[in-house]
Amino acid sequence: MSKEAKDPQVNAAEEKENIQEQVANRINKLTELEQQGNNPFWITTAEQTHHSQEIIDNYDQLEGTEVSVAGRIMAKRGMGKVSFVDLQDRQGNIQIFTRFDALEEEEYKAWQNLDLGDLVSLRGEVFTTNKGEISVRNHGYQLLAKCFRPLPEKFHGLTDTDTRYRKRYLDLIVNPEIKEVFEKRSKIITALRHELENLDFIEVETPILNLIAGGAAARPFVTHHNTLDLDLFLRISPELYLKRLIVGGFERVYEIGRNFRNEGMSTKHNPEFTMIELYQAYTDYNGMMEISEDLISKACLAVNGTLQIKFGEHELDLSPPFARMTMLEAIKKFTEVDFENITDDQAAQAIAAEKGLAEQTVGMSRGEIINIFFEEFCEEKLIQPTFIYDYPIEISPLTKKKKSDPRLTERFEIFICGDEYGNAYSELNDPRDQRERFVEQQKQRDAGDEEANIPDHDFVEALEYGLPPTGGLGIGIDRLVMLLTDSASIRDVLLFPTMRPLGTKNE
Repeated sequence: MSKEAKDPQVNAAEEKENIQEQVANRINKLTELEQQGNNPFWITTAEQTHHSQEIIDNYDQLEGTEVSVAGRIMAKRGMGKVSFVDLQDRQGNIQIFTRFDALEEEEYKAWQNLDLGDLVSLRGEVFTTNKGEISVRNHGYQLLAKCFRPLPEKFHGLTDTDTRYRKRYLDLIVNPEIKEVFEKRSKIITALRHELENLDFIEVETPILNLIAGGAAARPFVTHHNTLDLDLFLRISPELYLKRLIVGGFERVYEIGRNFRNEGMSTKHNPEFTMIELYQAYTDYNGMMEISEDLISKACLAVNGTLQIKFGEHELDLSPPFARMTMLEAIKKFTEVDFENITDDQAAQAIAAEKGLAEQTVGMSRGEIINIFFEEFCEEKLIQPTFIYDYPIEISPLTKKKKSDPRLTERFEIFICGDEYGNAYSELNDPRDQRERFVEQQKQRDAGDEEANIPDHDFVEALEYGLPPTGGLGIGIDRLVMLLTDSASIRDVLLFPTMRPLGTKNE
């Protein structure tokens, strides 16, 4: 092995030892301050009249003015009579200029002795250096908190994505540009709320701990309530509670909240995720299409200022109206198979075999095979925003049947770049039909399908008091944020994604 090519384990050990030495050195500095009666952790407040970008943007008005700023030291330059520090706050960086004669001798020495990562506040005059950089002339400072651990060094930084996700706080410090994604996430949610308020919806909250995991086809998480000695499910959807509110007389309701599904993880799936679900009385899935277009386009404008955006390699136009196709029309367009002429399960299984889907469709009904065809041959080809509607009844247990063809339901999903971004129904409001479909779902569960809906008899009883014609819609917030910020992974839009603990198998 060459001298240059060290064993990675040796490098890791040396790095760990170096970090430990730096930590010890920084703690020693803190001890000296404490002995002088200057423990920064005793300080409880700090004045902050301006932020960095605010100073830069308003320089003409602020030149010569004394301001108070606070933040983290990210870079240091100069060791003699003049020193420069880059101070990072929530808006960005501002340069701090310090002359030795602007501070007391011991104060200047202590300033020079600060470390990268230390948090400070200071007051000073806004001016421009000879090199033309807007700066603050240091007139006095306070150390607010000592950073014990060294930040990742400047040129290599924090680039390992696994570490970035696990230590998001560190990622935000050394890669401040990622804050923009999370600021946009907040604006997206605000835009959704604002638009729904304009449409006279009210925001409600429903239980996260459920006796029955209903409202979606998914495997739930299970927890235990000690006092009640009762197993409970973390909700997979708030749907059935929100529809109970429509029964109770709330005509337009929505909820933005966490759902939990005990399923696989990928770049598009996290076990806990954020959804917006809304329900409106006296409308149907056509009304939900209009609301979907409205919400997505308004959210896009709120963070991008345009409806023409880039996502990965695709140029998208999110201008309403979106394209619309029935599921059968999409299958016919992309496979030339016309399921209007395939009327029974045997014929559907035969055409599936012709298309190489025999193993996937053994024992399936016509409706289930239609769904398989769509997933296999159509989804990935739907790049521009498209509503796919009229889904088979077999995969839509909570949806109203289509009057012209009871084998189908009044349901749609929104597809963009081959992925699903929303799901909506004309809600099933016949309690007799709902009870029968729950019976069928129970049969599927008994046969081993852990994602089949658990029958909710209390919900059926609620329907017996009368649910008006209702449209319902669910949109995944995380995926929408991915789309509107051109983020490739769901972990890039979650501040703290679910991660396997370090040191475990398949880490």
